[in-house]
Amino acid sequence: MREDTIRLTTAQAIIRYLNAQFIETDGTRQRVCGGGFGIFGHGNVTCLGEALHDHRETLPLYRGQNEQSMGFAAAAYAKYHLRRRFMFCTASAGPGTANLLTASALAHANRLPMLMLCGDTFLTRLPDPVLQQLEHYGNPALGLNDAFQAVTRYWDRITHPAQVIQSLPAALATMLDPADCGPAFLALPQDVQGWAYDYPRAFFEEKTHRIRRITPDADEVAEAAALLRSAERPVIIAGGGVQYSGAVAELTGFAEAHGIPVIETIAGRANLLADHPLNIGPVGVTGSDSANAIAEQADVILAVGTRLQDFTTGSWTAFAQEARFIALNAARHDAGKHRALPIVGDAKLGLVALEAALGDYRCPEAWRNYAQTERKGWDAYVADNVRPGNRPNSYAQAIGVVNALCEPRDRVVAAAGGLPAEVTANWRTLDIGTVDVEFGFSCMGYEIAGGWGARIAQTEVEPEADTIVFCGDGSYLLMNSDIYSSVLTRKKMIVLVLDNGGFAVINKLQNNTGNESFNNLLADAPTIPEAFGVDFVAHAAAMGAEATQVANADELAEAFKAAKASDKTTVIVMSVDAYDGWTTQGHTWWEVGTPHVTDNPKVREKHLEIEAERAKQRRGI
Repeated sequence: MREDTIRLTTAQAIIRYLNAQFIETDGTRQRVCGGGFGIFGHGNVTCLGEALHDHRETLPLYRGQNEQSMGFAAAAYAKYHLRRRFMFCTASAGPGTANLLTASALAHANRLPMLMLCGDTFLTRLPDPVLQQLEHYGNPALGLNDAFQAVTRYWDRITHPAQVIQSLPAALATMLDPADCGPAFLALPQDVQGWAYDYPRAFFEEKTHRIRRITPDADEVAEAAALLRSAERPVIIAGGGVQYSGAVAELTGFAEAHGIPVIETIAGRANLLADHPLNIGPVGVTGSDSANAIAEQADVILAVGTRLQDFTTGSWTAFAQEARFIALNAARHDAGKHRALPIVGDAKLGLVALEAALGDYRCPEAWRNYAQTERKGWDAYVADNVRPGNRPNSYAQAIGVVNALCEPRDRVVAAAGGLPAEVTANWRTLDIGTVDVEFGFSCMGYEIAGGWGARIAQTEVEPEADTIVFCGDGSYLLMNSDIYSSVLTRKKMIVLVLDNGGFAVINKLQNNTGNESFNNLLADAPTIPEAFGVDFVAHAAAMGAEATQVANADELAEAFKAAKASDKTTVIVMSVDAYDGWTTQGHTWWEVGTPHVTDNPKVREKHLEIEAERAKQRRGI
C-alpha cells in the first residue's frame, strides 16, 4: 500500500512540523513553539519567509531590530515559561546569522531552549563565492554557521529535504530535555530551502510532548539520606533547576519538614518568598552575609538544581574544606561536581524520594536559630541600604523604591554590570519565580531585549502584571532598540536606566585590584577630550516610549507610579553615583587574575591580599 505523502519544500516542511508540536503542562495544551523572531535577508526571505507567511496566525513572527537581541528575547521567553516553550530565531546568511552567536552562547550557558533557523551558502556551490560567504581555501564545507557548534546543544546542516524527518525531532527532543536543554541550530542552505520532497503526511500529525522526569536511583537516594541524617549544620542551596522542575512546593515542604535553612543562587532567586523563615538569603559573591555565614560553617550541603557556578561558590571558597556535598540534578555533569554524592534525576521526584528516605530527621534547633538570626541581621542591613537619602543616588535605592511599589507578580529583569549583584542582594521576593537575573553568561544587552521577550511571554499568561527592567547606561548604549520593538508590538515594559557615567562596576573591580581608573568611566577614558552624557530621555522618546528623568528616589517613586498606570513602555532615567553607591556587605572572595609581577606597589599589595584568600579554596574536593 502506497504511503500517503505531501510534496513540500524543506522550508515548508520545517514550519509545518513546528506548527504541529504541542506541549501539555498542568493540564493545559498549547503549541510548544510560541512563534519566532525574524530579520529577513536574501538567505531566508524567499523560501523560509514564504513558509512562515502561511503560518503567521499560529506561529507569530516578531520583526526584530538586531539578531542578537532577538536571541536574547527568545531566551527570556523560554525562561519565563520554565523551558516548556521556546521561540525560533531566523536570520539570513552571513552577518545576520553571525549576530546570533552571542545570544546562542547565552542560551547555552543558561541552558535555555532556542531554535535557530539560519541561511547558509548553496549546497551545489555552483554560484560560489556568493554574497557574504566566508571562503576557506582548504575546506570549502567550512563556513560561518560551523561556529555555532561551540555554543549549541544540537547542530545540523540540512543537505537534503528528507533530512528534516530525523533532524527536527532530535532538535526538539534536545530543547525539551531537562539534562541536555539548550539552543538548537539548523543551517539551511539557500537552495535546499526551496527543494521539494514527498514527505509522509504522518510526520506532520499533531504531537503532544511532556517534559521527561528522571526517577533518581534508589541507592543514590539512600546514600545521600544517610549523609544528610548525620548533618549537624545542614543547608540547602536552591538553584534555578528547582523552578524548571516545578519543585518549589517540594523544596519548601522538604525544608519545613526537616527545619533545614535554604540559601539561593542567582538563578534560584524567587524560589522562596523573602519572609519565609527558612529563607536565609542569596549565597556567594553577589550574596548576603547571612547565607554566606551559614555556607561557611555548613557540614552537609544539599545542592538542588544548581550548576555551582563561581558566583555561587565564591570560586569554591564559600564552604568549609571538610564540608560534604549532595547534588540533586537532572544533569549527570552537574551532579558529580566536587566529589558530591550525586542524585541524578528530576528535582521534584528527587526531593520526594529523599523525603521518604530521610525519615524523622530534624535539623538541630540551635543551627536553625543561628541561621535565622543571621537573616534578621541581613534584613536590617538591606533596609538601611535601600533607604533614600542614606548616601548619593544608588542602585540599591532605586531597587528599594521599585520593590516597595511593584505588584507581587511583576517580573524583574537584570543582567551584566553592577545591577545583577545589587538586585540579587537587595531585592525582596514578593512571589515565586518573578526574578530573572541573567548571570549565567552575564551578557550586556540582555536587559531590554530580554525584557521584551519576557513581556511577550507574560502577556500570554498574566497580562495584568508588568515587566520591569533594570539597566545601566553601558548596557543601554550597547543594545536599546527593543524599546522600539516593545512600543511597536504593544508589549509594555518599564525600563529603569541607572546612569553612572560608564562601566562603573568594572571600574570598581579595577580600583579594588589596585589599578587606577582607566577607560571604564567616560571621565577616565584618555581618548575622550571632554566627556558628556547621553540624553537617554530624548533617545527613548524618539523610539516612541514615554520617558522621564528623575533626580532622586522620591521623584523615582512618582515616575514609577505613573509608569504602572500607563499602558505604554516607559523609560525612567536616574543618575547614580559611580563610587559611593555600592552594596558593601554580602560578598565572598572571587578569583580574578591579578599581575604576579608589577612595578605598581598598590597593585602588588592587592595581589598579595587577594592571593592570601586562596587558602580557603577547595581544590575539586
